[in-house]
Amino acid sequence: MTASRPLMLRVNRTSHDVCVDPQTPLLYVLRNDLACNGPKYGCGLGQCGACTVLIDGVAARSCIVPAGAAVGRAVTTLEGLGTRAQPDSVQQGFIDEQAAQCGYCLNGMIMSTKALLAVNPDPSDAEIREALRFNLCRCGTHMEILRAVRRAAALQREADARREFEAVR
Repeated sequence: MTASRPLMLRVNRTSHDVCVDPQTPLLYVLRNDLACNGPKYGCGLGQCGACTVLIDGVAARSCIVPAGAAVGRAVTTLEGLGTRAQPDSVQQGFIDEQAAQCGYCLNGMIMSTKALLAVNPDPSDAEIREALRFNLCRCGTHMEILRAVRRAAALQREADARREFEAVR
C-alpha cells in the first residue's frame, strides 16, 4: 500500500485538497472526505451503477476509479447537478415521473442519464435502455425510469431552446 499524499480534486466545480492514498477508490473520497453522498456504495465492483459520477462528462463507476486518476479532471456528483430549488432537468424528470421506490439506484440512473443526454438529446427507448443497462434497480421502477429519461430529455431540449432564444435576443 502506498502512503497518503496530497491530491487536488475538482468536484462539482470546486477544487478540493485531500490527503489520501492515490489508489483509494474515488467513491470513498467523495463520501468520506467531501461529504458527497449522492454516489452510493453498492457492489464495490463497478457492476451495479449506484456509485456513478461524471468524469469529464462521461459516466464512471467511482468505486473502481482510483482517486489519483481523477486529478486534473472534472468530477460531477449528483450534488453538482442542481439544487432543491432548481433541480437539473434530469433530476426534474425523475421527480415528475416519480421514478423512485427505495431510491438506492437513482444516483446511477440520473448520472448515466445526464451523460446520455449530453451526447444524445433525443434518445429512443432502445438507446435509453442501452445507456442504463448496467444500472441495477431491484425495486422494479424500470417503466417509471424510462418515462423519467424521456421527460428529462424533453425538459433539457426546452431549456436549450430557451437559452438559444435568449442568446439571439
